[in-house]
Amino acid sequence: MTAIGQDTLGTRDLLKVGGKDIAYYSLKKAAAKLGDVSRLPFSMKVLLENLLRFEDGVTVTTDDIQAIVDWQNDKGKAEREIQYRPARVLLQDFTGVPCVVDLAAMRDAMNALGADASKINPQVPVHLVIDHSVMVDEFGTPKAFEQNVEIEYQRNMERYDFLKWGSKSLNNFYAVPPGTGICHQVNLENIAQGVWSSEGPDGVTVAYPDTCVGTDSHTTMINGLGVLGWGVGGIEAEAAMLGQPVSMLIPEVVGFRFTGELKEGVTATDLVLTCTQMLRARGVVGRFVEYFGPGLATLSLADRATLANMAPEYGATCGFFGIDDKTLDYMRLTGRTEENIALVEAYAKEQGFWIDPSVEPIFTDTLELDLSTVVPSLAGPKRPQDRVSLPEVDDVFNADMANVYKKAQQRVPVEGKDFDIGDGDVTIAAITSCTNTSNPGVLVAAGLVAKKANELGLKPKPWVKTSLAPGSQVVTDYLERAGLQSHLDAVGFNLVGYGCTTCIGNSGPLAEPISKAINENGLVAAAVISGNRNFEGRVSPDVRANFLASPPLVVAYALKGTVVEDFITTPIGTGKDGQQVFLKDIWPSNDEVASTMAGCMDRQMFQARYANVYKGDAHWQAIDVTGSDTYSWRAGSTYVANPPYFEGLTMTPKPVTDIVEAKPLAIFGDSITTDHISPAGSIKATSPAGKWLQERQVAQADFNSYGARRGHHEVMMRGTFANIRIKNLMLDGVEGGMTRYEGEVMPIYDAAMKHKADGTPLVVIGGKEYGTGSSRDWAAKGTNLLGVRSVIVESFERIHRSNLVGMGVLPLQFKDGQNKDTFGLTGDETFTIQNVAGLKPRQDVEVIVKRADGSTFTFTALCRIDTVNELDYFLNGGILQYVLRKLAA
Repeated sequence: MTAIGQDTLGTRDLLKVGGKDIAYYSLKKAAAKLGDVSRLPFSMKVLLENLLRFEDGVTVTTDDIQAIVDWQNDKGKAEREIQYRPARVLLQDFTGVPCVVDLAAMRDAMNALGADASKINPQVPVHLVIDHSVMVDEFGTPKAFEQNVEIEYQRNMERYDFLKWGSKSLNNFYAVPPGTGICHQVNLENIAQGVWSSEGPDGVTVAYPDTCVGTDSHTTMINGLGVLGWGVGGIEAEAAMLGQPVSMLIPEVVGFRFTGELKEGVTATDLVLTCTQMLRARGVVGRFVEYFGPGLATLSLADRATLANMAPEYGATCGFFGIDDKTLDYMRLTGRTEENIALVEAYAKEQGFWIDPSVEPIFTDTLELDLSTVVPSLAGPKRPQDRVSLPEVDDVFNADMANVYKKAQQRVPVEGKDFDIGDGDVTIAAITSCTNTSNPGVLVAAGLVAKKANELGLKPKPWVKTSLAPGSQVVTDYLERAGLQSHLDAVGFNLVGYGCTTCIGNSGPLAEPISKAINENGLVAAAVISGNRNFEGRVSPDVRANFLASPPLVVAYALKGTVVEDFITTPIGTGKDGQQVFLKDIWPSNDEVASTMAGCMDRQMFQARYANVYKGDAHWQAIDVTGSDTYSWRAGSTYVANPPYFEGLTMTPKPVTDIVEAKPLAIFGDSITTDHISPAGSIKATSPAGKWLQERQVAQADFNSYGARRGHHEVMMRGTFANIRIKNLMLDGVEGGMTRYEGEVMPIYDAAMKHKADGTPLVVIGGKEYGTGSSRDWAAKGTNLLGVRSVIVESFERIHRSNLVGMGVLPLQFKDGQNKDTFGLTGDETFTIQNVAGLKPRQDVEVIVKRADGSTFTFTALCRIDTVNELDYFLNGGILQYVLRKLAA
């Protein structure tokens, strides 16, 4: 979408690049009329340009534009809503399938309203990268990749058939086939352009900052390339696809100043875990973070992308970097055209996006880190912000054994094997996820650790499931060229696939005897992964203690096999010469890493891999699909179904009713993540979703994962609040998705259906940081379909709050200092909220509570419908209904 603006400020100008005149909206011209913008944070300049380009007097006014300039005076603390339009949308397949399902359903609904179904099309470029479906079924063998691909296609053919239909039927929609790489790395290495350009209505090419939103929370990685992007729910992404602006409050921007440089042996992973801890402690939820300072020049583009990637873990909307020579060098290395690179340089320098060390931007708040103080670190065992220095990992785990798990450490025999396993044994060691598999520095370091270990004769412990899932095919090319892949293979880290695998719970099953030993004896098994998420129950149902680490440390932990011993002073293993081998014996120097990288990567490597990025392998090419205006839904499908959101839809929304005597479906504590709320990971045979699948003759071996079945609402609503580690405080000490219905304990889904049959509305009560984690639209969709009218908590994470509104669920926030405990809520109460149809953004709302003994009291909550746009969505029953009515009209 190029521009729809009136440009009343006269900021449109021409920039000469490579002998061509390209139109753009000049920040210098805006500054001449509105005030100096030279010290605005780079991310604010991106928002300013966006408003200049889309000024229309209605959704964007000159007052909105002036508010961005005036941001410098109040440092972002004056709350003002703006309408922002990203240049494009990025999807991955787990979150992308429901987006395409909804678009297909909207086409059907348009037909039902007598409107033109073909109006339902992305209005901006949409790239969907199929990267979340591969699972680590096979590992540790040369054929693991090939076998996992075969299994992936067998499991997911119905979904892939549907996605290929989308790529052939929807305009502006591009599907990157399975086995290509992680969406964020494909975005970083290929899709992103730094500066986007397209032809305007007058036939003139217009240049503007490359910006995006994505349905994966780690979309933020692209900020490392100077591209403003962040994760949104699938609901918001669909609205952006359909030409709706992203409604947002002008953010505060926290500056993070770097000085010094990283010491010998310290990795980008150690840096990002340190920053995550610092930023979580400072509190940056809902804020932008922008990195600056003299230390920035010492960080590679890949290091910057690693820092940008983990913005969801430190809670920020994004972690942004300006543009400099390192940006251009990376674009050149990764095969961007010289014309594109010249445009990025010319545009960035003209518009003030180029890093100038002599100019320090104005920030809402700043914090500082001397890079030389960063030490080797892990994070865990349950949260990415809980950084632990390497020598203290054993202390943390051993303390948890005593204080959290309240059990003595034990070792038990493994049936049919000649080894035993015990508490703290590393059962999964995975080089996985976008954070690190996109960074050549840490991957080459992992290869060098493997090389040294292999040459000394070390092998992984027999209870460790090892895997390597690179972020793109180029990783395989450079590891092979450097002669390192053979050494990784030798210590168990064979290629298992190109995708998100273990970090999102696609770790595949542990060997049956090991799983049995863990579960029958209550062992606290450990995982060490190079991922970005380690929440309880996420990585594997068999593993309780999950640590995030750099790829070279993942290799080292696979060799040692345990987290209960000091990693520095005790040996990693015994070499073939009988001598003890310590970490220092296999750790590469920074010079070794740098010289290896210099000799194994080049531009042609990237160009060759991305030349036919949409073509896919023989499996993808064999999927024979014809495009059409509407999708022919398959009767009996357990993967893809027409969702119920638009049933009985009329052009005029029905008035929103009051919430009268709603019962709590569940009461939760703090840090309930979207992993807890939405269906994720494996499907248990005894769960409501497992029973539903078995009733449809789906064998347990073919259940696949919840993520793979996101296109089917019947599976997903049964898996909502069904996480194996979630604790409903209405029950005493029970783990898993259970609740009470009239005194009887049962699965949350079953109770919700009984309440629905009774005509009883529901609420969910929670604590702080409700909805942290991945941008899962099903956390909101499932909540809606279970009959929950309102969620009342102490604080929300940004994306989930927005998604609840987008599904017509009312988010309410306890006033400061109040919570479920203040009012002694037990789950036996009912909740009444009146005048729901007359709500205003961020107003105070009276909640009337009736206790089981008939007594009542009232408390005041804050309505977290934050903007006027969001209110429109809520009153329409959701954002999709709002967009559909608008397009049909």
